[in-house]
Amino acid sequence: MTTPDIAARRVLGACAALMVGALTLTACGGNADAKTNDSKGGGQDSAAKTSTAKIVISAKDGSTGASINTTGVQVSDGKLTDVKMTVSGSGQAVEGTISADGSVWKPKEQLERGTKYEISATAKDSKGLTAAANSIFTTVNSANSYIGTYTPDNGTTVGVGMPVSFNFDKVITDKKAVQSHITVTSSSGQQVVGHWFGAQRLDFRPQDYWKAGSKVTMKIDLDGVEGANGVYGVQKKTVSFTVGRSQVSTVDANTQTMTVVRDGKVLKSVPVSTGSPEHTTYNGQMVISEKFTQTRMNSQTVGLGGEYDIPDVPHAMRLTTSGTFIHGNYWYNKSNPPFGREGTSHGCVGLADVQGAQGDTTAKWFYDNSLIGDVVIVKNSPDKTVQPDNGLNGWNLSWSDWTAGSAV
Repeated sequence: MTTPDIAARRVLGACAALMVGALTLTACGGNADAKTNDSKGGGQDSAAKTSTAKIVISAKDGSTGASINTTGVQVSDGKLTDVKMTVSGSGQAVEGTISADGSVWKPKEQLERGTKYEISATAKDSKGLTAAANSIFTTVNSANSYIGTYTPDNGTTVGVGMPVSFNFDKVITDKKAVQSHITVTSSSGQQVVGHWFGAQRLDFRPQDYWKAGSKVTMKIDLDGVEGANGVYGVQKKTVSFTVGRSQVSTVDANTQTMTVVRDGKVLKSVPVSTGSPEHTTYNGQMVISEKFTQTRMNSQTVGLGGEYDIPDVPHAMRLTTSGTFIHGNYWYNKSNPPFGREGTSHGCVGLADVQGAQGDTTAKWFYDNSLIGDVVIVKNSPDKTVQPDNGLNGWNLSWSDWTAGSAV
């Protein structure tokens, strides 16, 4: 049974509950029709405003295989006002720039592989409202990525025999995918085709030597390209080089002479000394791949025991990976010079020179007049033809054999 006092207390409790509910509603939701205290009844919409600027950080938050080339920030319907990128943990800043129109931010330099980074970005829309975005991510690591070391370098001038050569730091199993993302073109219009030497080397060349004076461009678009199971490329760049004058020098082991032909005309004929009967010189078309004013040559590095160790071989130019050079020789018997008479070397092509790489010598003249990429042909040697992958010497393959080694 309810007494009057109990009933009164229930009514008072109900009223109190209604009042609390009303206060709560006002505090959290407001009144869509609320006016300011202006006596004329003018009002403002108190609902929160949202920026229309949309920020996109290319490396997703929490990702572990982000690109080291294309990571950046973009905004639509607004302009970036501030972007900060740091190495996670150390806080080291990563420099970058916002584009003139405020739509893009990019790092100044390529990111490091296998590194954790943080990006925070803010932007404003046309009404001045701010938007923000953040991402913490890790770039692709070295175990799950590959890089192709290439030659020639950007901006260089090379001889007509210089191929484009890539050496990958991982075994490539999807050769078609990798090769199809590297394009090599020449201003001469020559067709350029790639050829695989094994699973880690890819060279490009035309059917005949490059045309003198042409410009060759290689576009490397390997970023994110899967070259093997779970192994992705990280390179994205364009490289170009210029082909200089045409110079092809022919060494005749029978006559021990070398004839230097430039742009179709004989420039000079010089005496040489090729390999001895015990250590013959390879035949074939060989390309100068390195030049050294002086270098050390040790027979142990080419499997010949302790036969020689010369610390200052002058005017040395590499023809094969296995150790064939065309170089100056100052240690010959001055009373009985071999040049132009007989082969006395351990497989190299020697020219008369002096110690210290100074003086007006045959070797210095040839060195000064040679480019990396120039061709040196050896003929009439009792040795075999050099293997096409021993140095940059793919010219020793026929065009049909070369194109057969293409994956595309």
